[in-house]
Amino acid sequence: MSVDPRYPVGKLEYAGFADDSTRAKRIAIVAETPAKFRAAISGLTEAQLDTPYRDGGWTVRQLAHHVADSHMNAFIRFKLGLTEDTPPVKAYDEKAWANLADTKMTPVEASLNILENMHVRWVHLLKSMSTKDFERKVMHSENGEMTLDKVLNVYAWHGPHHTAHVTELRKAKGW
Repeated sequence: MSVDPRYPVGKLEYAGFADDSTRAKRIAIVAETPAKFRAAISGLTEAQLDTPYRDGGWTVRQLAHHVADSHMNAFIRFKLGLTEDTPPVKAYDEKAWANLADTKMTPVEASLNILENMHVRWVHLLKSMSTKDFERKVMHSENGEMTLDKVLNVYAWHGPHHTAHVTELRKAKGW
């Protein structure tokens, strides 16, 4: 059985509100995402960075910038969710963002640095949150009402998901 290259760690699943142990594991995954993503792309040449991870997929460079863009949005969603009552949070056109000049031309180091530094703040925030805080909600423009617990679940999957795109590409190409 071959792995679907779109979902090398499986599709996103949510089994319901997490207990403290599960939540701590998800926070740990978010905390380790920057280092694991950096390690996945370490040593790649410019040509390799501009290689799609699958036919019709984004390049490694686009993935690096996407992860930073997406996680910045997530951090802001948490801050909104913690300071406002069920605030609206907007989806964004990820495909369009991935095709903007900054995504195609900026060295990946810029987004790796953003990811590392922003995650320091985000993880401090996550670790400070109570169970009640994780029950707070945001109103996502595409996904509807979401608890912060569910948003955390998304991002505990999202980092490993895109990291695996790169590691699976490296395996396939022998890099």
